[in-house]
Amino acid sequence: MIRLQPGAARLQGDVVPFKLKLMVLLAGLMLALLLPGRSQAQTQAVWRFAPEIDYGPFVYQDRQGRVRGLSVDLLDEMRRHADLPLQMLPPRPLAEQLAAVRRGEVDLLSSLRPTPERAQYLSFSRPYVRVPAVLVARTALSGLQALEGRAVAVGRGYAVEAHVRQHHPGVRWQPVDSDLEGLRRMLRGEVDALVVDVASVHFIAREHGLSGFVVGEPIGFEYALSFAWRRDRPDIGEALEEALRRIPADRRQALLAHWSVQTHAPARAGLRLWTERLGAVLLLLAVGLAGWIGWRRRSRVAGGA
Repeated sequence: MIRLQPGAARLQGDVVPFKLKLMVLLAGLMLALLLPGRSQAQTQAVWRFAPEIDYGPFVYQDRQGRVRGLSVDLLDEMRRHADLPLQMLPPRPLAEQLAAVRRGEVDLLSSLRPTPERAQYLSFSRPYVRVPAVLVARTALSGLQALEGRAVAVGRGYAVEAHVRQHHPGVRWQPVDSDLEGLRRMLRGEVDALVVDVASVHFIAREHGLSGFVVGEPIGFEYALSFAWRRDRPDIGEALEEALRRIPADRRQALLAHWSVQTHAPARAGLRLWTERLGAVLLLLAVGLAGWIGWRRRSRVAGGA
């Protein structure tokens, strides 16, 4: 019979709890590695919302420094139906906000159209408004085909920029940080035209008292604007989608009406073009009427003779 010495028995008793502690520690580390996204979402208490500085009427900074717009009001309405822990960051141009998302400094964006490039690092809600992109110029144009080799402004990093560059490579595209900058450059004659969504150009004209341009017909690109969040934060998307569903349809329409959001382009290429065409028709009618009166007079004279 083998007897253990008293010292050996004490050593064995000390080893057993040490092994148990080591196993518990390893198990905890394995769980932490298996659930990294969940741990990050739980430790981050707020959603960092990055508004665009100049994309009225959807999101913009007004003259008093307040962030306003349809998308901001929609977020406020959603907060009535769900707990959305938003922290608003300083407004900046879209290209800067997108870069901040890629660096992990931003969690949530608004008023954004899904694109394949953005989908690499962002997820999107269903669209809450749809508006077409149009061509704006000082005089009526037949379309982008008439601008081959000429300078046309387009928002830097906007979804429409990739579209027009792909479908109209012969145009000399001039990226601008905002639609307001593009419209002003066009009115100064620095570019021949501007591609912009129809709601924004009317908003800019009202806010800044700009005129002397023609709003043309759609160019074949639609802005389906959505909320967007980091792909590694599905918890944000789930909460946003649920809150968005809870907003009544009549309340959405009221917000659209409040911001005078136009969701379609004019049937003709703007008021000035319509006036010009009406004037041309009236002139043709006047010429035709004068010719008919002259013919009647000549007929009477010939008959009397």
